[in-house]
Amino acid sequence: MSILLNAENRVLVQGVTGREGRFHTQLMRGYGTNIVAGVTPGRGGEWVSGVPVFDSVSEAVLATGAEAAVSFVPARFAVDSIYEAALAGIRLIVSVTEGIPVHDVVRLRAFLRQREARLIGPNTPGILSPAVAKLGIMPSDIHSAGRVGVLSRSSTLTYEIVSGLTKAGLGQSTVVGVGGDYVLGTGFVELLEMFNDDADTDQVVLIGEVGGVEEQRAAEFIGSHMIKPVVAYIAGVSAPPRKRIGHPGAVVDQADSSAQDKIEALKAAGARVAEHPAQVAELLEALTAERG
Repeated sequence: MSILLNAENRVLVQGVTGREGRFHTQLMRGYGTNIVAGVTPGRGGEWVSGVPVFDSVSEAVLATGAEAAVSFVPARFAVDSIYEAALAGIRLIVSVTEGIPVHDVVRLRAFLRQREARLIGPNTPGILSPAVAKLGIMPSDIHSAGRVGVLSRSSTLTYEIVSGLTKAGLGQSTVVGVGGDYVLGTGFVELLEMFNDDADTDQVVLIGEVGGVEEQRAAEFIGSHMIKPVVAYIAGVSAPPRKRIGHPGAVVDQADSSAQDKIEALKAAGARVAEHPAQVAELLEALTAERG
């Protein structure tokens, strides 16, 4: 079992005829993702990597029964594409797109709650269930199937830490990039709850960074509800104040957004916190040994 994504999910790709859409559609299909349709307005009737292209999401859903979407639509059209997907009945939407205005995402989140649709992202590398399926741009060769759930705000740190887990023989149940923007479609707490309830996840890795308060919210949930052990890594201990570090969500703009405050909150909640990425696997192994 994996959270959010399984082999049976019927997936459509928005922006499938663009350069990124074409490239990653081929990679996702090669990994085993059940991609049944692509959508690009005005390009209906074409085919991309063996996938039929439709002019609208509603047409694609009607013809193929698609239930999940991954969007490679440029920022100026990305919000409309997500609205379109939700209105057509899509319940899981992954938005890889970077540069969507924050106020647009705030409005979008309220709308998606009304539609009972879930957004991962924006500005996310996506979701990957090892040896099952992936939605997005994560490199598949660094992952291996196992029982460690991973959720992260940083794409590159995800890849580094997941690679280390795989080399240490610690496979993953599902890896989720929540996105690098300041406002997220789905936050840490919701994903921690899913991993907590997942019968095939034994341990959880949380990868955070400076900016925002997602990690503090996660710490509150870990301390009060989490029954599975959590190992965390927080980047940006040396980050200068009031500076954007890498992407819009990583801005040190208030005291409770510093890396050190996040680390202290997580430790107080009972999570083990790694001092560097390579230590994440070591802490997981130590937890396994302690539990016999």
